[in-house]
Amino acid sequence: MGNVVVREMKVVWLGLRGFPGVMGGVEAHAEKICPRLVQLGCDTEVIARSPYVPAGTTEFRGVRVRRLWAPRSKYLESFIHSFLGVLYCAVKRPDIVHIQAIGPAIMTPLARLLGLRVIVTHHGPDYDRQKWGGLAKLVLRRGEAWGMRFANARISISETIEAAMGAHYGVECVRIPNGVDLPALPGSAERLEQFGLVARHFVLLVSRLVPEKRHEDLIRAFSIAQIPGWKLALVGSSDHPDRYTARINELAQTTPNVVTTGFQSGETLKQLFAHAGLFVLPSSHEGLPIALLEALSYGLPVLASDIPANREVGLAEEQYFALGDVEQLAERFRVFARSPNGSVDRDQVRRWVAERYSWDAASRTTLQVYHGVLGHTGQPAL
Repeated sequence: MGNVVVREMKVVWLGLRGFPGVMGGVEAHAEKICPRLVQLGCDTEVIARSPYVPAGTTEFRGVRVRRLWAPRSKYLESFIHSFLGVLYCAVKRPDIVHIQAIGPAIMTPLARLLGLRVIVTHHGPDYDRQKWGGLAKLVLRRGEAWGMRFANARISISETIEAAMGAHYGVECVRIPNGVDLPALPGSAERLEQFGLVARHFVLLVSRLVPEKRHEDLIRAFSIAQIPGWKLALVGSSDHPDRYTARINELAQTTPNVVTTGFQSGETLKQLFAHAGLFVLPSSHEGLPIALLEALSYGLPVLASDIPANREVGLAEEQYFALGDVEQLAERFRVFARSPNGSVDRDQVRRWVAERYSWDAASRTTLQVYHGVLGHTGQPAL
């Protein structure tokens, strides 16, 4: 017999804002997994929204980037871009269309009608986000229902989501948690100077400026706690600046020792993570919080609201506080401030999170789901 030529599996990811270097959990998820899929032998392409990706962006770490037009509209952006993305896939005919999140998943029936094999990853119940009105929540619920019922396969990023989809729709999801890469810890802290921060003496939150992140709770608790010599650093921005963004920026400006840095990436973000004294995630809505896992990958002590997604990370009980309980969070700040700075074994924290959450494992399992949808048998263990 002659040599057998094995064609690369062609995979298209659809449903994220941009790629790479775009703020957001879905975007971070894609940026970690897609290059690994390339390394595993997939011809991988990401469809990005034009407002978030500079013209001329075509490739990142072996992943092809296709920039398609999308309106810069809070309510229409995802819907229109996902529709155009499905039409693009209908022309290109990839082996797998991998839709990210339940909003874009509303296009699952259309994609199936066009003869495409579709996998949907459920990153969280976006209809619970405070920014959406009644009509938007209805559309998101419809996207969840159609994505779960009509996809060839479904992935959930958490046990909570997996159980909810089984209960609501009677479908099975493959649970593939988000992961971490253990970063090399930067020796320098020079990037902190521009924000007036001192290493190990600031509380950190890294997130988009959206209501479900509960920035106001954090600012109020920090103000009540009155920790001498400490500051609060809020890192992140908003896709669509609105009244919430304006309110948080105003509150930060009028509250002593609160710093807003805007969106940060690269070395500056690494130094903010590496040299923070404490990371806090007070949010009311998460899938499986990548920012919290990243904080742990730097060995940071953390506090998080007691919502199911945060509890699934598996922190110690004293690291959780009741959602919205500003006084309890303030008291947790005071308790932490009374402890000797640096008492947390940061190397132990890094080992703990690395043993539980792996992007390499997530990528290999994702590829196994692809093979299952394509009916490949006898695949080697990955």
